[in-house]
Amino acid sequence: MKRIFLVFILIVFLGCGENSSRIEIGFWNVENLFDLVDDPDKNDDEFALNGRKMATQEILDMKLNHLTEVLIDLDVDVLGLCEVENLAVLEMLNENYNDRNYSIIHFEGPDLRGIDVALFYDADKLEIIESKPIVIPFEDESPTRDVLYVKGKFQEQTLHLFVNHWPSNYSGLERGMRRRMVAAEFVRKEIDKILTSDEDANIVLMGDFNEDPIAEAVKVVLNTSIEKQKAQSDNQILWNPMAHIMGVENGGTYKYRGVDNVIDQFIVSGGLIDDMALELIPESVQVLNKPKYRQSEGDYAGYPFRFWVGDILLGGYSDHMAIMCELQIKN
Repeated sequence: MKRIFLVFILIVFLGCGENSSRIEIGFWNVENLFDLVDDPDKNDDEFALNGRKMATQEILDMKLNHLTEVLIDLDVDVLGLCEVENLAVLEMLNENYNDRNYSIIHFEGPDLRGIDVALFYDADKLEIIESKPIVIPFEDESPTRDVLYVKGKFQEQTLHLFVNHWPSNYSGLERGMRRRMVAAEFVRKEIDKILTSDEDANIVLMGDFNEDPIAEAVKVVLNTSIEKQKAQSDNQILWNPMAHIMGVENGGTYKYRGVDNVIDQFIVSGGLIDDMALELIPESVQVLNKPKYRQSEGDYAGYPFRFWVGDILLGGYSDHMAIMCELQIKN
């Protein structure tokens, strides 16, 4: 009996040790998580009580419950989010998710609709050193979402996180592309500051970039490559590990006019692929691609199962699929 007990303790100890050497990261565009209050400073009235969508507390509760399903399936230590209106809805979501008690980082941004980026994190896994919004300025144009920067420490390793939601094509493709180039330029400047002081820095970019991995803003301006060897040979080049998802039918993170796209991405610095202390596990990079998160029939079969389509309540989850990856301490 004593021997069995000791074996059990050893198994538990080893299991905890393995878990403590890894940190799981996720990202998800939750698609319009708004509260029911009509904020006069935001274009949010369609989601408010008596607004165009005729939203109710029951509908908001459904939205929160469906988002929580995804959070349960992700079960990550750190989660970047976008399209959240404010701290209040983040707290609602966190309270609705009983399996974890995340800490929250959020800054109110300048987006006219009021949608922001945010970070949920397990304070037992990640110690926060610094956080700030990175403002993307556009002269004489409507503002876009800030990029959230968080500097933390995991197992004595410094980790730099950027949560992105780059401008969309809502006002036209040409304008959207130009605005994403600006966003990429400003994020790259912040990355260069980090790499100047530490060329082996551990950097993770996550987000809805509204571009595929080989688009100019991502590949050229941000200076990334889908080829791991290129990033390993030059620490100024970031590695985009999403190539294996590109072109997979009903396997991307977003679908537009029947075409699968990978616009939700992780991008990492050379410090996470240099076989040193902290590294990305390449095979861990994946889409949370459970069948229930996609429409199963009709003209939109294979599309992410949305919660709203215009003013029609579909009652799904989001128009984006969630993504996840893992980092580990290399022995």
